[in-house]
Amino acid sequence: MFGGTGTDKQMDDLSTGSEESYSNSWISWFLSTKGNEYFCEVDEEYILDRFNLTGLNNDVQNYSQALDLITDSLEEDDLDDEHREAIENSARYLYGLIHARFITTSRGLAKMMDKYKKADFGRCPRVLCYSQALLPVGLSDIPYSKAVKLYCPRCEDIYSPKSSRHGSIDGAYFGTSFPAMLFMVYPHMVPAKAPLPSGTGGQGGGQGGPAGMAQGSTAGAAAKAERYRPKIFGFPVHEGAKLGRWQEALRDRQIARLESIEKAEPGTL
Repeated sequence: MFGGTGTDKQMDDLSTGSEESYSNSWISWFLSTKGNEYFCEVDEEYILDRFNLTGLNNDVQNYSQALDLITDSLEEDDLDDEHREAIENSARYLYGLIHARFITTSRGLAKMMDKYKKADFGRCPRVLCYSQALLPVGLSDIPYSKAVKLYCPRCEDIYSPKSSRHGSIDGAYFGTSFPAMLFMVYPHMVPAKAPLPSGTGGQGGGQGGPAGMAQGSTAGAAAKAERYRPKIFGFPVHEGAKLGRWQEALRDRQIARLESIEKAEPGTL
């Protein structure tokens, strides 16, 4: 959870995992607890490669024991309850930091893409995004600073999670680079800016997934972006209309710039 603290509420949430799942592995227990739905399963091979964990030993208390707990190799017989809880908190914190690194690897991106296709992170509340699937993103890579937010690739804005459990997750567990990295590796999954045809569905995007993928030029996609325009009795509101004209002029200049780039260097965008 955000900051890796062990409040009573968090401990109650963490106790909801079944004994059976916990006996299988610590990671499966962690992923099955309420509030941890945003996380993917980090491969054990990745965790056991100490190169991937470089520097984390300086950031996590009880590092060695926390790592042993995550990899199910901790000897717990001699631990009292207080020490056990401290190691548990450190293990959750350590797993979050490892997770932030893992999801920028090819294997981690593939796992998060599967969750994105199923809209496991929720859908955009903006009406003109047509239930576009969201992605978790951190506003800072520094732990304890900012809670996780949800990024919409259609309107390119961020939102707070609806659930308080999700809203308390540390944004550093996902990092600031994840959404951009995902669409750099999977450019065909970038949703189109134009509204989806009536009855269209698909994986991970509006009304069932990122159907209506970006097609044609970047300038063409930008020109089709939908924006709400306030009106009174059918007439644009004065200040809103003034702002709208400025925004449209700015967009037109950007489209012209993109078109000139595309003409000069075909196929680069």
